[in-house]
This record gives sequence, C-alpha cells and structure tokens, in this order.
Amino acid sequence: MDLQAVAFGVLAVVSIAAAIGVISARNPVHSVLFLILTFFSAAGLFVLLGAEFLAMLLVVVYVGAVAVLFLFVVMMLDVDFAQLRQGFARYMPFGLVVAALLLFEMIVVSVAVATRGAAAGQTVPMAAGPGITNAEAIGQVLYTQYAYWFEAAGLVLLIAMIGAIVLTLHHRPHVRRQSVSRQVARNRRSGMDVVQIKSGEGVSE
Repeated sequence: MDLQAVAFGVLAVVSIAAAIGVISARNPVHSVLFLILTFFSAAGLFVLLGAEFLAMLLVVVYVGAVAVLFLFVVMMLDVDFAQLRQGFARYMPFGLVVAALLLFEMIVVSVAVATRGAAAGQTVPMAAGPGITNAEAIGQVLYTQYAYWFEAAGLVLLIAMIGAIVLTLHHRPHVRRQSVSRQVARNRRSGMDVVQIKSGEGVSE
C-alpha cells in the first residue's frame, strides 16, 4: 500500500476522533487541545493534497486563534486563575500526549511527501497549472469570483466579535459612563456657568 494513502487514512481518523473530542470533552482545556489536534490533522491532509497554502493558514490563523478562543472561554465561564494554575500539572500528561500525536503527524506527512516527490520526480501536484503558486490561484478566485462571499464572511466574523464583547462586558454600578446624547446636546448655556466672585473670596460648592 502507498505510504501517502496510509498517512491520509491515519490523519483522517485522528482528525475525526479529535473533532468528536472537541464537542464531547467536559473540560474546556481538553476541548481546546482536541481542537488544536484537529487543525493540525486537517493541515496535514491539505499538505498531502498539495494545498500547502491552506495548510499554512490552518496552522497560523486557526491554531493561533485558539489562544483567543481559550481567553473567551475563561471570561465566559469565570474560571478561577489560582485554581487553573494549581491544575496545570494535572493537564500536563494530556498535553504531552497531544504534542506527541502532533509530532507523529508531522513526521508521517514529511516522509509521505518526500517519498512521493522522489518517486514521481516532483514535489507536490499543482492544480492551478505550471508557473502559478497556490497563493496566487486562491487569490485570483477568491477576490474575483467569490469576492461577495468573502466580504459576507468578514461581516459574520465582525458580528461574532461584537456578540462576544457584548456577552463578556459587565457594567459596574459605581462607574461613570459616557453619555453620547448628553454630549451632543451640550451647548454654551448648559456647559458653562458664569459666576461673579468678589475680590478676596472663593467659590463654595
């Protein structure tokens, strides 16, 4: 059996199992670690398919955004940071297992791509034709044929960001807040008081 097919099957099984672990794990820390494993497995699948640009996006953008997701989880669930530091040693074995799986996936993908390149005399198949990289091909299609869908996705992300801010924003009762309507309605008479002060006297509040 071809090594590339074996690597694809292994990554596919790990990706599906990790995705199930994201929604089935009760601990949010475990869910985040499963999510990182899912993204790395999907990135390995993209590398085997010759789409290294999409694999790079998965690792750089999505795995990098996992930290932001974890911050949102901490803010939403009001996790005690002191207790979280105490439980760091408890999460260490699970984190080491996930790290070992990620290292195994990277080794398998590297060996499979190197073996395929040596056998076929080329590195990866180019779906866009010779002389055009994956980034150029995706840019030509994304900003021309799917430009409106790309902008709609940006609006969806903006709405999600506003919703997360609204859900995590807490109003404190004794903090003065800005009133835009009062600032706009402010004029010379309401914003300034003319006081006649006699010489040698002060103003009492």
